[in-house]
Formats: sequence, C-alpha cells, structure tokens
Amino acid sequence: MKKIEAVIRPGALRAALDNLRNAGYPGVTVTEVSGHGKQKGITESYRGQTVEGLLPKIILTIVVPDSKVKKTCDCIIRAARTGEIGDGKIFIIPVLNSIKIRTGESGEKAL
Repeated sequence: MKKIEAVIRPGALRAALDNLRNAGYPGVTVTEVSGHGKQKGITESYRGQTVEGLLPKIILTIVVPDSKVKKTCDCIIRAARTGEIGDGKIFIIPVLNSIKIRTGESGEKAL
C-alpha cells in the first residue's frame, strides 16, 4: 500500500475530487494548509517592510493498493496541472499496514 499526499491549488480541489470519485476512489482526506515552494509565495508590504507570505494550498491524502498508485496520481494531475509554477507536488509514501477501527480488518481490506 502507498499513501499519496498531493499538494494542490485550492481551485483544483473540486475537479480532483470529481476525478477520484469517477475513478472509484471514495476515500480521501482534505487538509487546508499554507506554504510556498520555489516561487517563495506572495511578497507583501506590511508597515514599510517587505514580507514573504504563504500561499493557500490543499493537501489530499489517499491510501491505495500499490496497483492503483499511477491511476490515482493521474486523476490528481489531470485536475491540478495548469503548466504554471505552483501547480503542486505529489508525494508517494510506503504504508506498512492499515487497520479499520470499526471492524478490526487490516491491510488492504481496511481500505
């Protein structure tokens, strides 16, 4: 199993969720965050000083079987890619186990 963490623009959220739902992935966690990458966020002036700000972003977290990693990433990329700096990143992380609290099932059965 793999955990996919995708950092995307807030404007891409609805399309990403629709793509994932249409592909059969109903389980996703959405977290609102702020940050910046190489573009260094927004530069603002506050009380005469220049301050680098943070950009609003969304993190999608999805755990899938190894066989569905590419398809899941493709769903997110189709929704989030504009070709501009700041489209986001996808991180793929190994998952050793998962346990469904309600039933006690573990492994891929718990997904």
